[in-house]
Amino acid sequence: MNVVRFERDGDLGAIVLCSPPNWLTHQFSDDLAEAVHQAGESDIRALLIRAEGEHFSVGGAVYEWPDKDQRWFRTFVGEVNTSYRTIEALPVPVVAAVRGSAMGGGFELVLAADLIIASQTAVFHCIEATSGMVPLAGAVQRIAAAAGPYQAARIAMLMPPITAKDAASLNLVAEVVADEELDKKALDLARGLAEGPTRGFAAIKSLVKAQGVGETAADTLMADLTMDLYDSADARNAIPPLGAELAAGHLPPEISIDWLGR
Repeated sequence: MNVVRFERDGDLGAIVLCSPPNWLTHQFSDDLAEAVHQAGESDIRALLIRAEGEHFSVGGAVYEWPDKDQRWFRTFVGEVNTSYRTIEALPVPVVAAVRGSAMGGGFELVLAADLIIASQTAVFHCIEATSGMVPLAGAVQRIAAAAGPYQAARIAMLMPPITAKDAASLNLVAEVVADEELDKKALDLARGLAEGPTRGFAAIKSLVKAQGVGETAADTLMADLTMDLYDSADARNAIPPLGAELAAGHLPPEISIDWLGR
């Protein structure tokens, strides 16, 4: 039985962690890779990452490791990283919905999303230093990009549990909602993105990534990434009613567009 699966409902896809408490086992690596492959090959317009059970993920299945050598471990870590980075590279918005604990590699999977929505009781935790290790799937770098180098060092070295409220103040979480509202809020957010201007969203994702190598590099890419959008069906449909609203003095403008994603 799979511990991760891909499913879709119309334009919205989902990667579901479906073996509570969702340990990151070797099977998790295999199943995630397959789910990500299915998502990447599909024509979905947004992706939701969610988990079944009380916790998003309790992290790496350390109980599998004692009889494994470094070559196995390096391969396992590389395969997990490949899946996480592939999620980041998808040209569609990715939303993660988090309840309960998101620990270790589970936290790092969450950080691969573009937008994170968390329940009030969600807790994020880098725990790798407890075993003399470090986060191996990108947590330090991504926390540093969002919250600054000091916070990344503090979280990775001191290993404090990060509440949903604290994660939001560190720019790691986009929205905190009541526990009972998480599923609906996350689904509504992801579905709204799937119904939006997905070509424009893809360009935004690329500009955000380019920011990591500096504003000048992002500025250089900006025209190449965005000028074709001007001729897209979405822009051609949106510009006339937007212009009419602005000319009429309606600020902010209110228009209703059926985004086509092309």
